[in-house]
Amino acid sequence: MPNDPPLHRRSDPLTLLREIPSRVDSLYVGSASSTWQLSRSQFATALERSVAKRFADCTADQAKLEDYLETLHIDDLALATACLEGSEPAWDHFVHSYRGYLRAAAGSITKGGRSGMDAEELADSLFAELFGLVDGKRGEASLFRYFHGRSSLKTWLRTILAQRHIDGIRRSRRLESLEREDGEEGKLLPTQIVSSPPPDPHRNRYVRRFVLALNHCLAGLAPGDRKRLELYYAREKTLAEIGRLFGEHESSASRHLERVRRELRAKVEDCLRTGRHLSDGSHNTPPLSDAEITLCFQYSAEDSPIDFRQIFPEKPTAKTEAGRKESS
Repeated sequence: MPNDPPLHRRSDPLTLLREIPSRVDSLYVGSASSTWQLSRSQFATALERSVAKRFADCTADQAKLEDYLETLHIDDLALATACLEGSEPAWDHFVHSYRGYLRAAAGSITKGGRSGMDAEELADSLFAELFGLVDGKRGEASLFRYFHGRSSLKTWLRTILAQRHIDGIRRSRRLESLEREDGEEGKLLPTQIVSSPPPDPHRNRYVRRFVLALNHCLAGLAPGDRKRLELYYAREKTLAEIGRLFGEHESSASRHLERVRRELRAKVEDCLRTGRHLSDGSHNTPPLSDAEITLCFQYSAEDSPIDFRQIFPEKPTAKTEAGRKESS
């Protein structure tokens, strides 16, 4: 249609989003927004927050914007936004569906820990932050305002639990250090009882650790497994095409690819947990806790999406080599 914006015109992402109201309508209808009594306007505002966060430091064209919208966990975004807006049906569903998960996740994160909050306290304190409780009253400080749908709601919640647990450990260590220095127990300075700000100052370190572990584990994969990842992620082959190359059915190609992803994740987790990042084991880095490993995966997914084209660079063919010689 003549009024549609050019597909590859680069512009402010929010401007581009507002130029495609029919796409926003489609996402709104496809989500559970109406179930939670979330209006189209409220949903659109949440979508704009998400897009603004994703493209905070860059412009985008319509194709990139559409790619981003396709990746959103739109049902989770609708639920979180409805809770933020105070929808009773949304809160009833969230409490019923997520309280048990939060406590189980907190138990997994805090297991074996000797400092920080216990599992139930950790989970329930997060509920209070999600509800936006200030001095026992609901305020405007709900953590749901930080959820943008880029990961699933469960993954996001687990990441916050992990961060809160790590923050608690760091605070307790600082207090222990002060007690040893001052010889006074039970005294807290005003700056020590204020919760940490949302940004994690250790975020970049976790991302670097994840990338190091991933590269190490990718290098150790069997050639066939590496090839499956390369074909699917770097060469963008379909499962049917991969199946034909390996002489197997599309469903078998899918199962094998899922197995490789599962095994690779387990290897990366083990690498982070033990600190063994080099094959000869001569340059170990400090091991990470389960809570820190959760942060590694989440921060890396948000900050540095894996570029498989760099991990698996395309090898020049004889034809391209001949072209280079002719041009030189």
